[in-house]
Amino acid sequence: MQNIYLDNAATSYPKAPTLASEMCRYLTQVGGNPGRGSYAAATDAEMTGLTLRERLCELFGSPDAQACVFTPGATWGLNLVLKGFVRPGDHVLVSSVEHNAVMRPLRGFAGVDVEKVPCAEDGTMRVEDVASRIRPYTRLVCVTHASNVCGTLLPVEEIGALCQSRHIALMVDAAQTAGHLPLHRTRMGADALVIPAHKGLLGPQGIGAVLMDATFAKLVRPLISGGTGSRSHLETQPLDLPDKFEAGTLNTPGIYGFLAALNYLAPLRAGFATESMRLCGLLLEGAAQLPHTRILGKSGLEGRVPVVSMDFPGLDNAMVADRLARDFQIATRCGLHCAPAAHQTLQTYPNGTVRFSIGAFNTEAEILETLNALRTIVTERRTFAQV
Repeated sequence: MQNIYLDNAATSYPKAPTLASEMCRYLTQVGGNPGRGSYAAATDAEMTGLTLRERLCELFGSPDAQACVFTPGATWGLNLVLKGFVRPGDHVLVSSVEHNAVMRPLRGFAGVDVEKVPCAEDGTMRVEDVASRIRPYTRLVCVTHASNVCGTLLPVEEIGALCQSRHIALMVDAAQTAGHLPLHRTRMGADALVIPAHKGLLGPQGIGAVLMDATFAKLVRPLISGGTGSRSHLETQPLDLPDKFEAGTLNTPGIYGFLAALNYLAPLRAGFATESMRLCGLLLEGAAQLPHTRILGKSGLEGRVPVVSMDFPGLDNAMVADRLARDFQIATRCGLHCAPAAHQTLQTYPNGTVRFSIGAFNTEAEILETLNALRTIVTERRTFAQV
């Protein structure tokens, strides 16, 4: 039986078909370090990085390519902004479905007032609940665009308009929406948009980007300091963008792979997005007919991405996920998904859920096979529960 991969919210698989060959080409035929020489290979690497910045800014509606900063991933990017912008005495608003990539850095601050804006049990949020919690010293609102647990979208454009009217900075974590939805940083009203390469954009792990407003970027302190290949006469970190935030050697194979993935995805993204949502609807409809199964988040397709979490009352969710993998070769993710706050909101803490996340290359046959496997597991629940 062929494996069925439904863990795309963790990382997409397969990757863009052109990715591996382009990363290999860099490693075997280019090899130069961007910004570290004027010879052909170094120039090739520098220009590839510049092209990637420009493509990302075009794709995500961020006008200043110099304020597109490469990071080792979305977690790193969120830390960059949180630790570089937030100060003691600040008030920060987050949603009650945030990932630990946001909550752990914030909980590590001393003297920062962190407040969760409650979401409903389906993961939805009201912008009025954000507005009512703004204080005179609120400095930042940080929200995920879509929950990595239940796939529910948050009203980021409305939150962005609110933040702009109150002169409060907004950071949006687009880990679950980049590649799945059209995103436009400036229309969203986000001062910083954080994206990973390796999920909906079909790129490699270990690289991502923060797209910032250039004025906002001047207010953010660098997370690390070191060599940048520029202004080497200084022993202080350069303030030029993007060098201010890119100390050390960049993940250049990742840059080549990320650009290859974007080039592959560009003409196909809309079709992939439409089909993944169609398959999500098929999964939701089929799961709603299963006994002893609770679907988290929104029951329909409106206001969500193709991430579906299920709870199986009376069964051990971990055993359900294990049986899916062992007996049916279906890869899912079980547990708290690095988002305990989300599970508390969704009433699934501490047991967590089994998460099914659909990607660009899943098929209708795979979704139907998954539903058949779940039907077998939940209808054999008495026997299974005794194993």
